[in-house]
Order: sequence, then C-alpha cells, then structure tokens
Amino acid sequence: MSWRAVATVWDRIFGALAYLLPLFYGMQFGGSLMQMFPVLQLLLIPILPIALIYSIPLAGIIVFMGLYLLVVRNSRISYFVRYNTMQALLMGIVIFLLQLVMMVLNLLGSFDFVTKVFSNFVFIGVLAGVIFAIVQSVRGIYAELPTISDATKSQVL
Repeated sequence: MSWRAVATVWDRIFGALAYLLPLFYGMQFGGSLMQMFPVLQLLLIPILPIALIYSIPLAGIIVFMGLYLLVVRNSRISYFVRYNTMQALLMGIVIFLLQLVMMVLNLLGSFDFVTKVFSNFVFIGVLAGVIFAIVQSVRGIYAELPTISDATKSQVL
C-alpha cells in the first residue's frame, strides 16, 4: 500500500519501534527454543526497556491505552506511524488470545508435548511477523499481515 504520503526516516524508525511490543509479548512462548538455541536470547536485548516499563503495576493497560489514544487516534501523527502502531497493538491482542489458549492447554493436564509444540509455533510465528513488519517499516512500506492489516486499515482513518 503506497497511496499515502512518503514516510520520512523518523516515521520509519517510530513505525519499526512499535513492533517491539508484540515481540515482548511473544517472548514468553520462546522459552524452550531459547534453551535449545541460546543465540535467540539476543532478542531480549532490545526489549529490556519494555520489560522495565512492564514491571510497574497496570503498565500493560496504560501502555495500550496510551498508544491507542495518543498515537493511533492522533491525526497530527503521520499515517505510517499510526498504521504500524495499530498493527502492533492488534498483534499484541492476538498474542494475548493465544496466551489464553495456552492457559487452557495447561489446565487440561499432561499435554506437555502439545504445549511445547504450540509455544514453539507461536514464538516462530510472532518472530517471523515482527521481523517482517520491522523490515517493511524500515523500508517505508506498509507491512501487509493477513487479517491483521485489514483490521488495522479499518481502525486507522
């Protein structure tokens, strides 16, 4: 999608930074893969500031509402940044729903293999989506993620 104005360098940087949030949310699914492949622990470095913010009580809802109200709904901010921020928030919502599925799997009992496979699948999916979105943002291109991009376009006017 390139029908909006050209993204400046700062728009590209801020658009890419928004995707650190879903990366932070998805890290909890990567525990077993990080044990097998320690190089994946390097992904923890860029999300350390987010982890510090989230150590504050109710930080999750404050960050979500702040980004939604102060960035996505602010027409003075470029469409590119608002689009990427909204898409990152929607990715976070999908990850939250997957966390609920994980809780249900854990409550069902001894499905250790199933929960590990599910966790690995979700982690790889989140990692692939975040890397794709960050690369596209840095290039100044709107990242088209199936279904999520459609919902993003309907929310960002």
